[in-house]
Amino acid sequence: MSPIIPSTLLRRTGTAALALTLALTSGCKDFLEVAPQAQLSEDAIRTDPTAAQKLVDGVYNVMYLGGFGPDVHGLQYIILTDIASDDADKGSTPTDYADAIGVDNFTLTSTNGTINNSWNGYFQAISRANQALDKIPLSPAPEATKNRLLGEVRFLRGYFYFNLVRLFGGVPKLDRVPATSEINSPEFQKRATAADIYQFIVSDLQFAVDNLPLKGATQTGRATKAAAQGMLAKVYLYQKNYQKAYELTNEIITGKSGAYALYPNYADIWRTPGANSSESVFEVQTGVNASCNNSAVELYVVCQGPRSGGKGGWADLGFGFNTPTTALVNAYEPNDLRKAGSIIFINPTAPAGQRSTGTVLWDGFRVPSQDSVQGSRYSYKAYHSRTKEPNCGNNDFLPKNIRVLRYAEVLLINAEAALQIGNASTAATNLNLVRARAGLAPIAAPTLQQIWQERRVELALEHDRFFDLVRQESVQPGRIVPIFAAQGKTFTKGKNELFPIPQAQIDLSGGQLTQNPGY
Repeated sequence: MSPIIPSTLLRRTGTAALALTLALTSGCKDFLEVAPQAQLSEDAIRTDPTAAQKLVDGVYNVMYLGGFGPDVHGLQYIILTDIASDDADKGSTPTDYADAIGVDNFTLTSTNGTINNSWNGYFQAISRANQALDKIPLSPAPEATKNRLLGEVRFLRGYFYFNLVRLFGGVPKLDRVPATSEINSPEFQKRATAADIYQFIVSDLQFAVDNLPLKGATQTGRATKAAAQGMLAKVYLYQKNYQKAYELTNEIITGKSGAYALYPNYADIWRTPGANSSESVFEVQTGVNASCNNSAVELYVVCQGPRSGGKGGWADLGFGFNTPTTALVNAYEPNDLRKAGSIIFINPTAPAGQRSTGTVLWDGFRVPSQDSVQGSRYSYKAYHSRTKEPNCGNNDFLPKNIRVLRYAEVLLINAEAALQIGNASTAATNLNLVRARAGLAPIAAPTLQQIWQERRVELALEHDRFFDLVRQESVQPGRIVPIFAAQGKTFTKGKNELFPIPQAQIDLSGGQLTQNPGY
């Protein structure tokens, strides 16, 4: 249910204009179907109890934004989270996609297209959330139903702002749909402080905690109480409010927020059997619809697929971006089952006179040996089988759910928070639950660095590592510069913790948006 936002409007006006656009489309049979069918009028919202649900569905569907335009979870998101980190290099061919090169090497400027696409994508998402929040109260649905719907949208808005504040720091706080007279108001054009944005996020997520149902009491894929608790706990981890992070995750771990458990087979988490499994706390839902072009995140899978190179001669699987680094490979302990479940290793070319077996993936697809492949490693977590998993033949929209929050991360947030508040035994217990699934021995008295290391290998290539490095540097200064220096990259403290505010957005604001330090 894509919003209709005229390109002329986006060219003439800035962030606040997005919040003015009320062009929500009515829904299809479920919230995976995003093809617009009709305008959803205010009269319909006031008279049809199901119309408010369609407003909410439209907010979920904005998470499909990707490709080379406005982006929430697509290639631009991957660049700013994984490729920006020490877990992945840009990949593809050496000169492909200059904007990604700039992010990978910390040489980007404020005119970088990736940051502008991400800014636009997230503010489109926030705009749609605000539009829904503005109209849901008009619904004739029961108050409990309306509060649940408001809770879903405020969870999503809190999540969108959480990503924005980690990417850019303070950003404009759009807490409502502005009136026409407010469109140029400094309130909506200027940046709020990062502290103000975090306070706003906490407010949204706490409302969601208080109003969302437990897992199993709502449609699969919708935000739940545990999803809100887990996301809020993660926010508190960034704010160093370890007691709150511990209490919220403990509610989930003790079963008070529904039944969650580690999925037995780590590698299967990112395959069809692992979608919405016992481990899933929140994930972006995807599927196959009649139009075959809008029920998945555009380019998410194909942009990370193994790419033909060298001798070529095969129908490759993608563009080859987001290639795991040697540093990530070396981060795994011997016999860690997660390494094989996270990384596709391209086998070397056989010596002359011998037949190369190539690399055979879990579904039987054979990738040729190294002399026919551009890179040597790719993300297994992003692979979607064209033969053994649902799809409709459009490789740009392969329906892989994106695992935003897993129970394993809940355990690791709890372990870190527990250690920080002096509860070392609980920290060890929950850390070792994660390690046991990976086939690793327990750690009797884990250190903070060991918990951080476990986060790295457990959540590798899941779009959190760059944020984690910045957060951890604020806890124990002195780590981040040498980590990147070891990869030949210069991370400048006081600058590279955040990305630049897009110059296009500064211009649209008439200079009311200010730039981040160092850019």
